[in-house]
Amino acid sequence: MGARRKARISALQMLFQFDVSRPAVEALTDLYWSSFGEEAGDVPREYADRLALGATAHFTEIDEHIRRRAEHWRISRMAVVDRNILRLAIYEFLYEPETPKTVVINEALEIARRFSTFEATQFINGILDAVKRDLEDKETASSATTSQKN
Repeated sequence: MGARRKARISALQMLFQFDVSRPAVEALTDLYWSSFGEEAGDVPREYADRLALGATAHFTEIDEHIRRRAEHWRISRMAVVDRNILRLAIYEFLYEPETPKTVVINEALEIARRFSTFEATQFINGILDAVKRDLEDKETASSATTSQKN
């Protein structure tokens, strides 16, 4: 397993912890690493922390993307693991542009296969693919508007 996937798994576990028990954001990473640091092994902590803290900082924006695409599903009714896999991936879409969106989706699906169900993997794939298209459509529209002004 690659270092970035290990970091994503650690970030997912931090998001899960945050979602369930709501520790202070400032304490989230310290709490995680003090509890699981030895088990995490060679995880790139800085990247894991950046993903977890970034996603928690943007929950409202990220959840809005999920709401738009999760027809007939309230976020609060989704499995904790599934909604946090979605949050993590959408955070990467929005704030980690050096990682191609297809790579983000593939990583999210691999993590979902490990921590969730087959049906959830399909659900996550559908939501992420739709959000990816929304963002690409927005980028295309923005580029068209910019080129028309020039």
